[in-house]
Amino acid sequence: MLFNSFEFLLFFPIVIIGFYALPHKYRWLWLLSGSYFFYMVHEPELIILLCISTLVDYYCGIKMYKSHSATIKKRYLVFSIITNVGILFLFKYLLFFTDNLKSFLGFFGVELLSDELASSYNFTNILLPIGISFYTFQTMSYSFEVYRGTVKPERHLGKFALYVAFFPQLVAGPIERASRLLPQLKQKVIVNIPDIKKGLIIMAWGFFLKVVVADRLGVYVDEAFANPDSPHNIALILGSIFFCFQIYYDFSAYTAIAIGAAKTMGYDLIQNFNRPLFSTSMAQFWQRWHISFTQWLREFLYRPLVKHYKLNRLTAVFIVFFINGLWHGANWTFVIWSLLNAFILVLEIATNSKRHKLFKKLNIPKYITGFFGWAFCLGYMVLTLVFFRSPSLEHALLYLKNMFNFGSMHINIVGNYFELFLSLMLILIVQTIHYYKGNSKVYELVTQRPNYVRYSMYLGYILIIVLFAINRQNTFIYFQF
Repeated sequence: MLFNSFEFLLFFPIVIIGFYALPHKYRWLWLLSGSYFFYMVHEPELIILLCISTLVDYYCGIKMYKSHSATIKKRYLVFSIITNVGILFLFKYLLFFTDNLKSFLGFFGVELLSDELASSYNFTNILLPIGISFYTFQTMSYSFEVYRGTVKPERHLGKFALYVAFFPQLVAGPIERASRLLPQLKQKVIVNIPDIKKGLIIMAWGFFLKVVVADRLGVYVDEAFANPDSPHNIALILGSIFFCFQIYYDFSAYTAIAIGAAKTMGYDLIQNFNRPLFSTSMAQFWQRWHISFTQWLREFLYRPLVKHYKLNRLTAVFIVFFINGLWHGANWTFVIWSLLNAFILVLEIATNSKRHKLFKKLNIPKYITGFFGWAFCLGYMVLTLVFFRSPSLEHALLYLKNMFNFGSMHINIVGNYFELFLSLMLILIVQTIHYYKGNSKVYELVTQRPNYVRYSMYLGYILIIVLFAINRQNTFIYFQF
């Protein structure tokens, strides 16, 4: 079910009313039923995979806790990892792996599968379950934490299933750690009007970001990337700039709606963004972007590689970013995008002390280095995200090539100067709000006003949605991951 759908506008009030109407001891069952319904609306059969991950990690968690043998604990951890990664591989990467293996062997004259046999397998009919990358990583984090002894296993299967399937963050995160979310799901929640208001305002901000801003930018982006051989290089540059903001607003919109929805029920989800487009270094950007996922990679992949497997830090960074690219999608475009980020990150780390010494020696003020650092980061993201947005490497390289074929100054590729101007103004407005309020305190723009101002803002919001929403009911970009 899409957040930006009429179905959700009916579903959400029913869930909230039922949640507060029921006694505390039955609320987990209500939320679990609602979460499964939320997931099953469009692809009901794929709930089986969610249940498999839930049951396997529930079982492995209990077995690891009961065992006093490090070897047996490790076996259950490996079983959990193999199951979750195996499901991911089968449904997300099998076709990608098969195609690349076929091409590799074909280079040496070896035929992997005949055309008839390949068509009989019909790999292309394998569906990509929505949210599979998110909930498998969430359940694996639980297994890691139980294995390390940082959390005790959850004995109540229903409440553990709710932790895995909690509908606000099920499809696109944030990826919650068991140590944060499970205790909250067990606590008794009373009706808290300020929290409900705050949650609804955060949700409203998310809807605004999605249907008014991100989807509007998407119209221009779709047109630009549909024509990578366009002679209008300025339009291609603007298309890439718009995509940088589109993906940020689109993803942060989902997170805002998820956080707001959880808040109306008294639960606090992790903030997934912290003004990433104001970063002055790529290291800072990756500390502020998709925070729950980068923390997962750092805690459960980077640190074990460095600490236990004694890998060089820079080598570990490239491995982590290779996995990061693959996690985003079964396409070399994502891998190249991620490795380009790893390259610049490693370069930053390797030259950090020398750069600081040089700036100090030249007596360059921090605000000057900060400005050029911000400009470089934003420019680098605009360029590398061309790979992220493109369907193939050939498409990305053609797009980049024509971005720098200076010729036409034409930018009005959507045929509407008002829409173009409105898009630019919306970016300016949202970035100004994020600069002063960050991603976590936007609600203060409303809650800290007198009553008459607040109600005027509510009315204004409704009018803006009615007048300026892009009514295409687009899925969120991160749904495909």
